[in-house]
Amino acid sequence: MSFSVKKSLIAAAAASALVPLGFAVSGSATAAQEQQPRYQPEMVSVLAKTLGVDEKGAVARLDKEADQQQRLDGLTRSGVRVDGAFVDGNGNLTVNTADAGVAAKVRQAGLTVRTPARGEAALNKVQAQLDQIASRQVPSGVAAWSVDLAGDVVKVEVTNAASPQAKAFLAEAARFGSAVRVENTATTLQAQATVYPGSKMNINGGSGYCSVGFGARNSSGVQYLVTAGHCVAGLPSLHFNGAAFAKGTNTRYALGSNSVDMGVAKINSGNSIATQVGTWGAQGTIAVRGGTKAAVGASICKSGATTGWTCGTIKAYNVTVTYTDPNGGPNTVVRGLGSSTVCTMGGDSGGAYISGNQAQGMTSGGPTGQQCTFNGGNQSGKSSYFQPLSDALSYYGLTLNVG
Repeated sequence: MSFSVKKSLIAAAAASALVPLGFAVSGSATAAQEQQPRYQPEMVSVLAKTLGVDEKGAVARLDKEADQQQRLDGLTRSGVRVDGAFVDGNGNLTVNTADAGVAAKVRQAGLTVRTPARGEAALNKVQAQLDQIASRQVPSGVAAWSVDLAGDVVKVEVTNAASPQAKAFLAEAARFGSAVRVENTATTLQAQATVYPGSKMNINGGSGYCSVGFGARNSSGVQYLVTAGHCVAGLPSLHFNGAAFAKGTNTRYALGSNSVDMGVAKINSGNSIATQVGTWGAQGTIAVRGGTKAAVGASICKSGATTGWTCGTIKAYNVTVTYTDPNGGPNTVVRGLGSSTVCTMGGDSGGAYISGNQAQGMTSGGPTGQQCTFNGGNQSGKSSYFQPLSDALSYYGLTLNVG
């Protein structure tokens, strides 16, 4: 697997608001909005198709995931420390712990408990050491490495084990024994750029584009677009329909360097980012009600300018990948990503990922040459990587705008 950079952004300008084309801006809460069902019908309809169930089954799945997450959040708020948690294929949240007292409290909360051979904390240390190895030399031929909570290993995906850099990296990884699982893949990965919840965003007014992510504000109320860092590399002006609506101000992405794919752009006066994620005509719009981080295994969908509305599940967090440059530039190691089974292509970067009504992140990259069905919902055998929104908000000191 390898990765390469393509840029695209999303946004829509109208009078005093910038929103995705064809999408509405949510205003203040009304009595009618307060009486709306827990999930928007559009989200339920698409998820039902993704899971292969009826809409009642889709609602039940969302309710189950949200209920379990709330129980886990309640435990952690009360001081209970667990060693990672993940949602399995049946939607059951499993909690890792080797502490008998913690296990009893988790069971009392109605959640499944597992005593792992290693657990999240130990696996994160392995992941961090692999990151350090990659910081000394980019491991060309190694596509990605990440903590697989369900498998209780750090998974290393390799495209060319014969390359000198990959051989050196794998030799170091072998020191961790069974804590590391190496998998071969024929798929290369590329960074994808786009700014959203719903429309195409051109970089410096040219043909390169990303998809618009999420709107947020600082403590002084200044409005920002939170996006993939490579979408705002060089701090460009961002355009929608030929008009500039934002200007890149910060990025942690640097081609050929060890990077984090997060960045922000300051919204120009008179514009705004909608608090609804568009589905490119697949359904309606999905209101953003918050930014609670979903568990591994949870359902997730993304909106992007190239592939529209596609869905899947979260595979892992804190993933490190090696992106390749389709223009022949140096490879780049990117840390701190989430991975998913959502299908993306070039130009989807920056696009919004959402689980239920909770914003999750922005498209970072995906397999080179991957083909997606536009508005195809769940598509078997696909994958992508996203920058978790909560990490970007925390790093830049921003608060998510919600509808």
